[in-house]
Amino acid sequence: MQISKRAQDIQESPIRKLKPYEDEAAKRGIKVYHLNIGQPDIKTPEKFLDVYRNYDEKVLAYGPSGGLDNYRENLSNYYKKLGIDLCKENIIITTAGSEAIIFALMVVCDHGDEIIIPEPFYTNYNGFSQMAGVSVIPIETKIENAYALPTDEQFKNVITQKTKAIVICNPNNPTGAVYSKEELDRVVNIAQENNLYIIADEVYREFVYDGLKHYSFLNFTDASENIIVVDSVSKRYSACGARVGCIISKNKEIMASVMKFAQARLCPPTVDQLAANAVIDLEQDYFDEVIHEYTKRRDIVYEELSKIDGVICKKPEGAFYIMAKLPIEDSEDFVVWLLKEFSVDNETVMFAPAGGFYATPDLGKNEIRIAYVLNEADLRRAMEILRKGLEAYKNR
Repeated sequence: MQISKRAQDIQESPIRKLKPYEDEAAKRGIKVYHLNIGQPDIKTPEKFLDVYRNYDEKVLAYGPSGGLDNYRENLSNYYKKLGIDLCKENIIITTAGSEAIIFALMVVCDHGDEIIIPEPFYTNYNGFSQMAGVSVIPIETKIENAYALPTDEQFKNVITQKTKAIVICNPNNPTGAVYSKEELDRVVNIAQENNLYIIADEVYREFVYDGLKHYSFLNFTDASENIIVVDSVSKRYSACGARVGCIISKNKEIMASVMKFAQARLCPPTVDQLAANAVIDLEQDYFDEVIHEYTKRRDIVYEELSKIDGVICKKPEGAFYIMAKLPIEDSEDFVVWLLKEFSVDNETVMFAPAGGFYATPDLGKNEIRIAYVLNEADLRRAMEILRKGLEAYKNR
């Protein structure tokens, strides 16, 4: 017997596939600083956790396929506070943002269709696309240009009759880029001119620094038929284990079609929705403190990287990642070597090799993504280990 071609072809996670090396390091008594995955150490709000502690229903029953009505209504009010006019019918709750992306691809694309994504991009877009039978058409953005969005000409050069959507993550994972209204306006114009959808991943909306403001694709009301937005509670409330996201669109045909997929998987997690609903009106002080903390962490990592000869990086404006080009040939080999052969006083560090964030073969091979999700002391120690590790690796 043989497994499907889909199963054979789907990309293995370039981040999680290195976990066995981490496990072996731990068995040898090596402490590993984890900068490889976007798992924040910021405390989850107590109001969020209290829902789990206090849940006392006698039966945990199925919920509505589109999500709890009260939560959808409160989410629409959350967006209204951001200047985005939505009603609950524009929102369907999903099992995390991942399901929202899969639903969006399944609704707008047929097998063999294409989507355009500026690369580097969130590595799971590759896997989601393969699951949906969709081809990713990448357009390279460069670290030297702070990963600015491609030009209009670059977009238009790759649009074909099979192109169905442009996928934009803003703020961007993995680059930390934050796109201006003017940049997004160009994408909207291209989508409208070519009858394309925009699938906008906005899960890092709150994480914007240096006085910048996040501008949502949902603000382009004249293009509402083209726009699908994906959101999630995972990063916003430091609750990655609560698998609650949503898909948003004012396109009624899109939402009616998404509902069919939602019905097929029955319902999203009920208690997790209740927890997310409990913090929907969380005080701004919480986010102010979180932004202050991440700004400090970003500055530490950027300053330490800037001190290392041969490293190229740009200061990110959002999310909590930074990409760095290293003076080596193969970052995955380097990360594996750090875990297998290198330590400083029985401590080492783990990053995400950046090749997995590209669809174009061999791009990003000498780059890493760093998630600055640890406290100040641990970040400084991790960057010290990186510096010493690079020296030792190059001098082998």
